[in-house]
Amino acid sequence: MVTQKVLEDAVFKTIKKSSCHISPDVYSAFEGAIKAEKSVISKRAFEATLESLDRSMKYENLACPDTGWPLFFYKIGNDAKIEGGIIGLEEVSRRMVAKATAEGYLRATMKHPLTGDDPGNNIGMNVPNFTYKFVPGDSIQVTYVAKGGGSECFGGTRYRMIAFADGIIGIKKFIIDCYIAASRAGAICPPSVLGVGIGGTSDICTKLAKEAAVLRVIGSHHPEPMIAKIEEDLYKAINELKIGAMGSGGETSVFWVNVEYAHTHLAGIAVAMNANCWIPRRATTKIYSD
Repeated sequence: MVTQKVLEDAVFKTIKKSSCHISPDVYSAFEGAIKAEKSVISKRAFEATLESLDRSMKYENLACPDTGWPLFFYKIGNDAKIEGGIIGLEEVSRRMVAKATAEGYLRATMKHPLTGDDPGNNIGMNVPNFTYKFVPGDSIQVTYVAKGGGSECFGGTRYRMIAFADGIIGIKKFIIDCYIAASRAGAICPPSVLGVGIGGTSDICTKLAKEAAVLRVIGSHHPEPMIAKIEEDLYKAINELKIGAMGSGGETSVFWVNVEYAHTHLAGIAVAMNANCWIPRRATTKIYSD
């Protein structure tokens, strides 16, 4: 049995870690960008940001002041026993988001979309948001992602239907055109970790793009060679754009491209992109049953 007390401790620590500590793959991406960069401005921007991230981890301050949307991704073992069940798990998660906000590890960014009412604790309708996958075993894995407003609101999320006749070339063109438009004036905080969803309905492909952007590790490759090649081709093509740090010009335009797909209807191919900003924040904790 995983108790409420154990859940509270694990979930809170995961939120705090996500806000203050960047993961090793992100750190390595910054180091690689610094090494490869030829632009003085972009090189210094990467160096200064990495210095700031080092301080955030040392003093447990926010890695980025925009702590964005609170997103939970749970993997729950089929045999897991949770005190209070899934409803109890969500109640704990909401309480820990409110606690993290009160203690300054999250900024109060969530508000009513029409009235502007701000509860001040990042708790509201469908927020925090929960995504579940069920796996063998009796453990629970929680991943917390802080999805920033810049990458989400200012052009980093796009979708359209592609004809089968346009094929892979049409998919690549759509993604590259969208990334160019989204990166103007550094709107989405490039270089991004770019997620691409292909196939399914509109909501399925946008969900796949989001998960590809926020969950997959920089440097990972899709297990299917055809999809991995699309990732590599897009990564190389976008980096030829020379967007640089925050759009200032330079060698690194995107940290990585991750593609996920779903089978689709014969009438067309849904394609979506989701950009995660250059300080992607995620943390994962695995909880074992007693």
